[in-house]
Amino acid sequence: MRAGPGSSPGTALRREVLADSVYEAVKALIMDQQIEPGAKINMDALARELDVSPTPVREALARLESDGLVTKKALLGYTAAALLDARGLDELFEMRLLLEPAAASWAAQSIEKADVAALARMVSDARALTRDSHGEDYHAYRAVVQHDREFHEAIADASGRALLLQMLRRLHPHTQLYRLFFRHGHERATLAEHTEIVRTLRQRDPEAAAAAMTRHLERAYARFHIKVEQAAVEQAAGSAR
Repeated sequence: MRAGPGSSPGTALRREVLADSVYEAVKALIMDQQIEPGAKINMDALARELDVSPTPVREALARLESDGLVTKKALLGYTAAALLDARGLDELFEMRLLLEPAAASWAAQSIEKADVAALARMVSDARALTRDSHGEDYHAYRAVVQHDREFHEAIADASGRALLLQMLRRLHPHTQLYRLFFRHGHERATLAEHTEIVRTLRQRDPEAAAAAMTRHLERAYARFHIKVEQAAVEQAAGSAR
């Protein structure tokens, strides 16, 4: 980040660090649903809560809009994005099941040994970061959420299909919404399934890679679908009161 007129490099760095920390703080509030889905976000109140000026909060909300976690409407400001309903989750996984098994199959045919090793390290690093994590809040499982995105995009990249990678990245805002349902306990299954995908890539077995990716996505869908149904029941119960 280049320092502006009258600013030192140290000042610019501090601003960047502050911007990143505020972004993570606001994201945690959304992922933990302390800012409830669909709730209007009061920027000034949020700045007071975080003890910062409104500027880094505004910057954080702009980044979170691109992540798909907040929406912005003219004259109304920012609102926390609504959770995916069952139909939205179905459509998301339908798209992923069309794209990602094919990506894994193509990747198995052309992936370099160094890229397989990098994928294995990604899984190992994520496992190490979560080994001692027992909490239910976003900070406890953030490493797996970040790893999951990077892992799947790395396989799409290794497939050599640039358009496929672009399409997967366009799904990112939607995947952020279903990750709101992520809770402690999912990481072990996720990382075990990723390990199996890496094994098939190392063996350069296209059919096995596609099958491993399909199993992973179907199991992830099942895990999150339970959470979606629970949320729907809770919402209906709340509306009936």
